[in-house]
Amino acid sequence: MPSRAPRLCDCGLTVPFGERCGCKAAGDADRKARHDRKRPSSSQRGYTGAWDKAKKGFLDRHPWCRFCGKAATLVDHIKPHKRDPVLFWDKSNWQPLCITCHSSSKQMIERRESKR
Repeated sequence: MPSRAPRLCDCGLTVPFGERCGCKAAGDADRKARHDRKRPSSSQRGYTGAWDKAKKGFLDRHPWCRFCGKAATLVDHIKPHKRDPVLFWDKSNWQPLCITCHSSSKQMIERRESKR
């Protein structure tokens, strides 16, 4: 079965189909590191011991992912709280998600809404 032809990266290297060039991966890592240096710590964003207890109680009452129905492992804020403590603790703004849905489906929804 023939495979698709390799492509030429912006840096000039030939990259096999389905793979990423090392320069792109290094650029992504650098961009993410710059973002993380500016980002407040998890406790500064509200994720403290009190959150851990509230999250556990919520997941005990809502054990299934809202998107796919698998076992939920995360409590997601439907509307991003942006460090607003009232919105952060508003349980009507919480939803149970599995890690896969939180890392893919939910992120896609948030990117789409941020472009509006």
